[in-house]
Amino acid sequence: MLLQRFTRGGLPTLLLCSLLAAGCAGSGPAKAPEQAATGAVPAGADASGTLAAPVIPPEALTMFEQATAIMASGDYVDAELRFKEFLLQYPDYAGAYVNLAIIYANNGDDEQTQQALDQALALDPENPAALNQMGILLRKNGNFLGAEAAYMKAVTVSPDYALAHYNLGILNELYLQRLEPALQHFEIYQSLVGDDQQVAKWIADLERRIAASQRTANVAE
Repeated sequence: MLLQRFTRGGLPTLLLCSLLAAGCAGSGPAKAPEQAATGAVPAGADASGTLAAPVIPPEALTMFEQATAIMASGDYVDAELRFKEFLLQYPDYAGAYVNLAIIYANNGDDEQTQQALDQALALDPENPAALNQMGILLRKNGNFLGAEAAYMKAVTVSPDYALAHYNLGILNELYLQRLEPALQHFEIYQSLVGDDQQVAKWIADLERRIAASQRTANVAE
């Protein structure tokens, strides 16, 4: 699985959406207000990140894997052309639209990102990777409640989708100022990905802040 890490002020390394467009549990980034975790799984994998039974034409899988490999190498121009060529032949696969949305988002083109996500969700309204990307776009544009709804739908249809839990943690802590929901989602994320030391520090910090807030409330009473 292609995983990602963020650094403060840096750009994300992309996770690529599968041909089946299933969501994934992925490794998480470093917390920063301007960033969010993106991603899905390699072609042919299911929502848990394991290989799924082949249900797609071999020719389509080959084309898609070539495009995702080029995208992973950082050649987004060629990858975009290949995904568009793929969709001319196989227009019904939401995963290709999600990867196009990721490319457009990294190019800063919100309009094309929105269009690609709309097409993905028209094909698969419960696609967790597309919902996660939609949440990122909405949060970027200041629609925090819309972002929350998109992330929540992603984890409702795919409870093990770790990146959406991570993004819900970021959204609740940094944007909505909801410490307890942030803690809950970071804990779920941590349980899905294992021992992420950075997230463990955030969890400990949130626990301290929540406890301090409760003590203050008790004194006020």
